[in-house]
Amino acid sequence: MQTLVTGATGTLGTALVSRLQAAGHEVRAASRSPPADGTADWVELDLASGDGLPAALEGVDAVVHAATAPTGDTKAVDVEGTRRLLEAAADAAVENVVYPSIVGIESIPYSYYEHKLAAERVIEDSDVPHTILRATQFHEFVADSFDTLSKLPVWPLPTEMRIQPVAVGEVADVLVEAAVPDPRGRMAPMGGPEVHSVGALARGYRTAKGLRRPVVRLPIPTATFRAFRDGEATCPDRAVGTVTWQEWLQADGFSSGTPTSASGSGSPADTT
Repeated sequence: MQTLVTGATGTLGTALVSRLQAAGHEVRAASRSPPADGTADWVELDLASGDGLPAALEGVDAVVHAATAPTGDTKAVDVEGTRRLLEAAADAAVENVVYPSIVGIESIPYSYYEHKLAAERVIEDSDVPHTILRATQFHEFVADSFDTLSKLPVWPLPTEMRIQPVAVGEVADVLVEAAVPDPRGRMAPMGGPEVHSVGALARGYRTAKGLRRPVVRLPIPTATFRAFRDGEATCPDRAVGTVTWQEWLQADGFSSGTPTSASGSGSPADTT
């Protein structure tokens, strides 16, 4: 298999490249800013403009489309960029476009999610064979969010939001299995092993980092946060991931001692 990975320098893309290579794929890794070295065949690709698409897809059997712009121009990249990719993939006779998406995007009124949903529809309306896998939020995304807060003396958080974090490597493993000439259409969603409140996740992170910052409940009265609070971003009946939040914190070197369970009680300063 000659497999193209878009967004190959991202968190998911990086995990995909190494796993696809281990599975015997010839990997072409695409990014707007490819590294100067590496074990993959790196190509420059800008989905927002379409620059580099024909060369990136030449001789490709399957595409794992991990490129996304959650903090950028999501319409240009996630919607129109996906449309451009599919048009070029049709010309190149690609046998399967594999698309990682997000659980709950049809129920959470958030512009990035709306554009991910629009990208799914572009894929499903295309003549290119496809596979779509929705997953819950990555452990890495949750940790990055807390990293941003870590230096604040108090952590104001929407503590009642419910999240079901999953290890990016486990999602990548499923996507690699799907990157074959036989497309699977819409796969069953994939969630992490446990559903947590944001407050519980924050306390687990705080313990693992050896911090004593108080976690303060910050109610956010919007439809987006109500949907998260109501569990729309979770799929507890598809808790197929195995790496828990606590295990991930320990494995990734966060621990400064013996961490307690992420769902354990917080310090007396917590107002969650």
